Amino acid sequence: MQKFGIGQPATRFEDRRFLSGQGSYIEDLDLDGQAYAIFLRSPHAHATIRELDAVAARSLPGVLAIYTVDDLKADNIGDVPCAAPAMNKDGTPCVMPPRPALAQGTVRYVGDAVAMVVAETREQARDAAEQIWVDYQVLDAVAETDGATHDDAVQIWEQAENNRCFDWEAGDAVATDQAFSDAAQVVELDLVNNRVVPTSMETRGAIATTEADTGRLVLHVSCQGVHIMRRLLATAIFNCAEEDIHVLCKDVGGGFGMKIFLFPEYVVALYAARKLGRPVKWISDRSEAFLSDSHGRDHVSHLQLALDEDARFLGLRVNTIANLGAYLSNFSPFVATSAGVSMLVGCYTIPTAAVNVQGVFTNTAPVDAYRGAGRPEAIYAIERLIDVAAYDLGLTPDEIRRRNFIPGSAMPYDTALGSSYDSGEFEQNLNDALKLSDWADFDTRRETAKAQGKLRGIGLASYIERCAGGAPEQARLEVAADGHATLYIGTLSNGQGHETAFRQILCDRLGVAFEEVSIVQGDSDLIETGGGTMGSRSVPVGGSAIGLASEKIIETAKLKAAEMLESAVSDVEFSAGEFRIVGTDRVQSFISVAEAAAPPDGGASFDEKESFAPDAATYPNGTHVCELEIDAATGSIELVDYTVVDDFGKVINPLLLQGQVHGGIGQGLGQALLENCQYESESGQLLSASFMDYTMPRADNLPEIRFARNEVPCTTNPLGIKGAGEAGAIGAPPAIINAVVNALSDYNVRHVDMPVTPHKLWQLMQA
Repeated sequence: MQKFGIGQPATRFEDRRFLSGQGSYIEDLDLDGQAYAIFLRSPHAHATIRELDAVAARSLPGVLAIYTVDDLKADNIGDVPCAAPAMNKDGTPCVMPPRPALAQGTVRYVGDAVAMVVAETREQARDAAEQIWVDYQVLDAVAETDGATHDDAVQIWEQAENNRCFDWEAGDAVATDQAFSDAAQVVELDLVNNRVVPTSMETRGAIATTEADTGRLVLHVSCQGVHIMRRLLATAIFNCAEEDIHVLCKDVGGGFGMKIFLFPEYVVALYAARKLGRPVKWISDRSEAFLSDSHGRDHVSHLQLALDEDARFLGLRVNTIANLGAYLSNFSPFVATSAGVSMLVGCYTIPTAAVNVQGVFTNTAPVDAYRGAGRPEAIYAIERLIDVAAYDLGLTPDEIRRRNFIPGSAMPYDTALGSSYDSGEFEQNLNDALKLSDWADFDTRRETAKAQGKLRGIGLASYIERCAGGAPEQARLEVAADGHATLYIGTLSNGQGHETAFRQILCDRLGVAFEEVSIVQGDSDLIETGGGTMGSRSVPVGGSAIGLASEKIIETAKLKAAEMLESAVSDVEFSAGEFRIVGTDRVQSFISVAEAAAPPDGGASFDEKESFAPDAATYPNGTHVCELEIDAATGSIELVDYTVVDDFGKVINPLLLQGQVHGGIGQGLGQALLENCQYESESGQLLSASFMDYTMPRADNLPEIRFARNEVPCTTNPLGIKGAGEAGAIGAPPAIINAVVNALSDYNVRHVDMPVTPHKLWQLMQA
């Protein structure tokens, strides 16, 4: 019997299942009579489809059907929607071109799906796809983010002039102009936030089928929220009631934001299953994933910071071009605008700011949320800009931040870009991180490294992010006669350890052991509603709902406990799994009360549900310090020390939390130093379409990470916790790049864009 309450470092309960091979992923699932799907994808970034001939392919053994967009349109299948459009600064809506699940007339990126083949086996479907003949008329392509709006760039969508989807703004341009007029100095920086590919361990996949008795559509899918998927399929694709679609998801081998979305493959698989009357299974291979998964980041920004004579910030201007790819993914305009822009002022007292974001179409894979979804882009921008300001003005990175931090005494603090920070001690995080990293003695270590032919650098980044707000989450708790609690919740674990964290909340609230809890996720029939897993919201929002549902269970159970104790309800208290008459030793355990409350004909003793809708977001924050060495002869980089001090408010499980931070730092390191998603400018071909060309972080890329916390409780949810799942990936890139630039101080390098590869560094040093 394991009992771990809130705040204890419990090991992950679900790992027993995973380590014994009992996990259940899409590839593990096979349905009776299932067929297999393969997609024929465009080899060109931009081309018109003059003719498609599938006669020979249809005659091959095992082929059941070949579908094109004509089939979908004939049966009134809707287009994949953009569910979060952005408004232009003049109040008009952004351009939202159609995105049919299969290309209609024109392909717009390499990997654009043209047809789907369904056959008895995967091999037969693949053979048939190779026999489909498509006559393409190849067109010019545009792949570069900052080249999409040029007058000579090819037009991707007729309705999007100069390939511009939206021209969006935030802040106060007039006040910001005045701040720059009053400034004693202005610092400017151009930077690129490079495109990355999510590369989850488990690729995307789905099995579509229909219920034999009702004809209802059923989708088994690797995703981050079944209710989002069901809603989009019902309202935008099949024009039916949500109850007419059943979406299920079991274990998920990583998502990182990419598995939130409704992808075209799921639409066509469901369509095929309905047409054929049998299950259809599709699993992406890795090369296909590089081409067709949604990508992340890909911003080009011009930054300006106005300062007074004491290096205190007066105003901020940011102009960004955000690459959206060839089509709008479900939430891409939101990610490039509202999701992250409010964090551009960071932890600092910046009185006024003005931001302009232009979203552009290119002949590349669609771009959407990737771990952090806009906030890593914002914090990278402001933390690099502040380091450059320190460089230009001859200040240390810590001094310029100290002069401009929002003090804890100012909380709650309303920023110039519309956020309201409820809590945070930013200077304390910095002080603790500098002490733990031995920042003061860095020069000694630098000299030692120099004698060994190494350039040693140190860098820091102080981040804040906005998460765990938005949609409500519901928790339903069902308690059986033996005291076993079953939790039904609409968030969905992608490897974060939700099952452990949720058990800890229930152990704390109900006094039950880990083994006395079952958790049901990922079934749109069994779970009434759910916002899904995104924006570090599962534990702050879902956990708060669990806490509230637990309170309802206790209040209901008190009635039965009072009856058993022959006491007034007002005299009964509950603590550590026991109901007790106040001030006496007369008790009844939670289990005995559940047993007594069981209906005579069976069923649950207690069944309660509760929702929690956050009034405001949470604002986790912290400071990262990175120390690294560059080989002066080769440009190779080694991280030799890493320190992070975070404020996540109250903590459910310090061990889980540390794992999330470590993983996020690894992912941030990947973007900063290794992951280079590269399209060829002229052809739009993806040059980094496999792990041979796209470098992932490995264990030996990371040093031991020194991790500490400052616990400043959040005031915007009942548990006092702040979201933590994305923070590591937000703080790591600027800290690492700041350290790289510091290491290159003898070379007068002011900035270097991600990813900082050894070849890029070698070229810089040679120049």
